Amino acid sequence: MPDLDAEDQKLVTLARSARARTGAAEGAAVRDSDGRTYAAATVDQPSFKLTAVQAAVAAALSSGAEGLEAAAVVTADALVAEASVHAVRDVSSAAPIVFADPSGAVVEVLHP
Repeated sequence: MPDLDAEDQKLVTLARSARARTGAAEGAAVRDSDGRTYAAATVDQPSFKLTAVQAAVAAALSSGAEGLEAAAVVTADALVAEASVHAVRDVSSAAPIVFADPSGAVVEVLHP
């Protein structure tokens, strides 16, 4: 299990909170290049679906973020959804993606 710095651990905590608050499959959080954080949960509506990471990235971009420093996703799934990885990579090719299980234990850190 990789050790995280305090800022990346905060993202995991925010992602866990978003997931728990909504009872969603995933929770995610991103930190933009100005240090602001955005958290979101999976959106599963009849007319559209977003992974938690896509929702968090959308929240950051719609708030004026110009880049991402890091992202975190908390899920019971065995892998991070490809769409989530693409959402982060579309904005920042260098941002690590912290993948954690529902307890907050880090499973993996995805680097570009």
